[in-house]
Formats: sequence, structure tokens, C-alpha cells
Amino acid sequence: MHVAVYSTRRYDRDFLERANAAGRHTLSFLEARLEPATVAAAGAADAVCAFVNDRLDAEVLRALHARGVRLVVLRSAGFNHVDLAMAAELGIAVGRVPAYSPHAVAEHTVALVLALNRKIHKAYARVREGNFALDGLLGFDLVGRTVGVVGTGQIGTAFARIMAGFGCTLLAHAPVQEPACLALGARYVPLPDLLAHSDIVSLHCPLTPDTQHLIDSHALARMKRGAMLVNTSRGGVIDTRAVIRALKTGHLGSLGLDVYEEEGDLFFRDLSGTVLRDDVFARLLTFPNVVITGHQGFFTEEALAAIAHTTIDNLDAFEAEGRPRHAVSLERVV
Repeated sequence: MHVAVYSTRRYDRDFLERANAAGRHTLSFLEARLEPATVAAAGAADAVCAFVNDRLDAEVLRALHARGVRLVVLRSAGFNHVDLAMAAELGIAVGRVPAYSPHAVAEHTVALVLALNRKIHKAYARVREGNFALDGLLGFDLVGRTVGVVGTGQIGTAFARIMAGFGCTLLAHAPVQEPACLALGARYVPLPDLLAHSDIVSLHCPLTPDTQHLIDSHALARMKRGAMLVNTSRGGVIDTRAVIRALKTGHLGSLGLDVYEEEGDLFFRDLSGTVLRDDVFARLLTFPNVVITGHQGFFTEEALAAIAHTTIDNLDAFEAEGRPRHAVSLERVV
């Protein structure tokens, strides 16, 4: 198949070419993000390969269909950016990567927790300037602290396992109780109870209409004063403006983000030579108790290899059977 691969960087090309070593598919790599203005760059492709910030709304899907595209393969587990109803109407199949390396995201979440708690970001900058004073760097022992895990799929469970190793008490909230989390000693509670009793709240739930701004001003008010909030799931799960207000009052003790609800115009690009136009994001950067990474939680060798392998497998399956191996639709998710 001829595949137009959007939003690609050097590492995407490297791993996808290795996974496609047999040369069964023709991969055309495009740095541009998929949006209405870049649909024509797909040329005569049979399929497009998209990432988390590519647009796959009704307008883009119609334009792709008009060019003969029959398949969309996502290099991600999430598919909230795809208009599945329109894809079904047009007869465009959609495939995803349901799991790549839950450990990659879970371990990055722990890195954010440790950096915020022990002020690693501040200590690094100080030492480089010859300042070895410890004032303002006071942290707390993780052992005995209560960690709330919102969403206990593979990533949330992997994170819970690591925090259990630190000796933390685990609270969990999810639609279905995960036996592996229960085995760790986690106790499933309603979200208000989790927020009220957790010293650290970590978000690992998908972005759906039910979880859009799950952490809003009301949820933040229920949290312990001085608690830590970490989000490595999807940016839209938190109301960023409400979080800023909670940081300004001091009610929210610290914030770690690897995702941002308006990240499409920021992440995965080098904007160091420009002025940030997103005033909300710029305001977040002014807080000394906020650590933000640019959606790099997935970024490990193991995860990239798994993403590439599954992407090629979806293409192989569609070519052989007429549907991707890991199909997603309004009726079914594989």
C-alpha cells in the first residue's frame, strides 16, 4: 500500500522503515501536520498514518475520501481526534495502536512526581549557577503517602505498581476495578473521595465526553490543599484555567504535565526562536512548582518500536483481510 505518514520526525522514519524492512508498503514521510491545507500532500496514497495532533474531523476525512484514501492508521492508542461517525459513513477504516509500552508512560509519570517533590528542576538550575543552597528545595518522603490513580488501564496499573514499591497507599478510580491493582492493595473509591484523601493525584484516563475537564474548579476544590496533580493522559482531562487559579491561590501544591489541551500548536516542534502566542501555556511556565514536558511520555526505544510494528501490522492486515488488525469504530474497539 502507498501510505502518507503525517507529522513525522526523524525517529518516526527510522522506526517505521525498520518495521517495513520487507518493503511491502510505500511510505511517504511528511513533516506537516494533517489538516485541510495539507490533505493534498497525501497524493495518491491509499492510506494515511496520523499522530495525536493530526486533524481527522469530518472536513479532513471527506477530503481524504475524495482522494481515494481507504484507511487511517493511528500511531497512538487514543482516537478522540477522529470523527468515527464520518469515517464509517465514508467507508474509511480506522486502526490504532492499543498498547505499546505502558511502562514508558508510567515511568515518565513517576519522573514528574519525583522532579516536583524533590525540586529537581530548580536544583539543576541552581547548581549550574554555583548555588548550592538548599532553601526552597524541601520535599517529602513518598513512603506512607496516599496516591490517587484515576484510570487503571495498563498505564495506570503500571504506575500504581511503581508507587506501591515506594510504600505508598493507593486509591483508585475507574469504571471497572482492575484485579492487578486490587492485588497491589489499591482501594477503589468514588472520585470525590480520591481527591479529598490523596497527596498525589495522577491521571491515566482516556479523553471522552465524560472525562473532558474531569478536573475542573469543583474537583480541584475537593483536593487536599498542597496536593500534587500529574497528567500524562490527555490534555483535555483538566481545565487548565481552573488549574492556574488553584496554583495562584496555593491550593494546588504542584503540577506536572506531559500533555496540554491546546498542544496541537505547540508540541513536537522547535519554537525556541519564536514568541509563544498561547497566553495560558505561557502563564503555566511562570510557576516554579510546575514541570511540563512536551508529550514525551511515550518516547522510549521500546515504545517507538512497538508503535511502528503495530502500525505496519495494521497495514498488512488491511491489505490481506480488508480491516486493520486493531480496528476502532463507533461500535467496536479492538
